Amino acid sequence: MVTLPNLQFGRKNEDVRTVQKALIARGRKIPDGATGRDGVAEGRVPLLDDGVIVRFRIGGGPDDLTVKLRPCTREQLVDRFAAPFDPEPFTYRIEKDWSGDHRVLAASLTHDHPPGTLSGAVKPGADPATPIDAVQDQFLRACAPAVRLDGLVALGPVFSTKVDDVVLDDLDVNLEAWSVAGLEFLEASIRVKPKDGDDTEEFTTRAERKQRKLADAVRERGVALSEHPESKTQRVLTALAKAARP
Repeated sequence: MVTLPNLQFGRKNEDVRTVQKALIARGRKIPDGATGRDGVAEGRVPLLDDGVIVRFRIGGGPDDLTVKLRPCTREQLVDRFAAPFDPEPFTYRIEKDWSGDHRVLAASLTHDHPPGTLSGAVKPGADPATPIDAVQDQFLRACAPAVRLDGLVALGPVFSTKVDDVVLDDLDVNLEAWSVAGLEFLEASIRVKPKDGDDTEEFTTRAERKQRKLADAVRERGVALSEHPESKTQRVLTALAKAARP
């Protein structure tokens, strides 16, 4: 057995370097190599850089844990994860995420939990990877095999309020406000589903039309649309990682 007494979050030393070398040998991507520093301690978010998001939603109802790939490709989504499914307590979605001119494919697997179940996993010193279940682990292994959850660090909290199906003109809009690390966001979103008989061109045209109507409805109410090149998730997690630096 090898003992690494100096292996602690936020440190820079040879023990951290040793673990990083072992992770790289197992296929884990560490962009800067075995530097002896961990990602969050440097203000970086390497898991997000690999296109993976792990989100805990706690409070205000049932807890849930989501593992999301964004961006991803259809070729990544293999085996049982090639198509959506929703047997309780799971919901697996494959969706195109559109934000302005930025369009990516995303796949997310959510597991619902009873209220209060997940709070212990994000406390200081806890391992946030512990509640990731066998199906979610299989999802990552099948569709993002190079990604590892070793040394996962919980960032947050993000205080959010969400209201679904708010009527703006003739659209049912989901509104979600985020407050975190000195940042304030209001996200307005809609979900467009294909109709029977839609081909790809018809569905895309209809989705584009609804996206324009949503943008117009928001502007008409005096709200300016963000032109920031980074996504909301990127900005929030980067701000939280920088705030967590020792």
